[in-house]
Amino acid sequence: MISFLRGTVAHVGLSSAVIDLNGAGMSVNATPQTLGRLRVGEEGKLFTSLIVREDSLTLFGFGSDDEREVFDVLLSVSGVGPRLALAVLAVHEPEAIRVAAHSGDGKAFTKVPGIGPKVAGRIVLELAGKLVPHGTAAGAAAPAASAEALWKPQVVAAMTSLGWSEKDATSSIDKSLADSPELAENGNVAEILRATLRWLGQDGARAGNRVGARG
Repeated sequence: MISFLRGTVAHVGLSSAVIDLNGAGMSVNATPQTLGRLRVGEEGKLFTSLIVREDSLTLFGFGSDDEREVFDVLLSVSGVGPRLALAVLAVHEPEAIRVAAHSGDGKAFTKVPGIGPKVAGRIVLELAGKLVPHGTAAGAAAPAASAEALWKPQVVAAMTSLGWSEKDATSSIDKSLADSPELAENGNVAEILRATLRWLGQDGARAGNRVGARG
């Protein structure tokens, strides 16, 4: 494993840089922030993560070991590849990512291009306990309010895929759970989705009865 590179910066591009290691140029992909700290002709050091594929070996570089650690943990989320993980680091500092993952703040991840509510919900769900803010004991419970942030984006995404707008989906979820707070506490996505769809069916029937009565 290549843990870091230190050498003369030979080139800095929009998404990658080339580090000259005693005559060998190593191409490294990095965030704009990391690339902005490199100067051609000067010595540069990047912490690295090597991604091995059947047809390629790709190096990703970071300005700190903490950035690399967060990058590697993001890769453990299903559906999140190195490009998307790097995009997260391009938008958020490592500590901000730790806080968002620990508190279940899915909206923070939707600020990253290419991440919608469904993927954001999966990120906070799968990173629970894996990324914690510095100074927080590993495994410490996240704030109680984060429970909703874990399941709600997934339910909203499921409903929008069925044709509801995000606004209508969110409103329907809140109304359907008003009489079933235990479902919100349990956070079972499938059960909450079924309850919401059931409520929508009943609400539609009531609306139809009201229309019939007026007629």
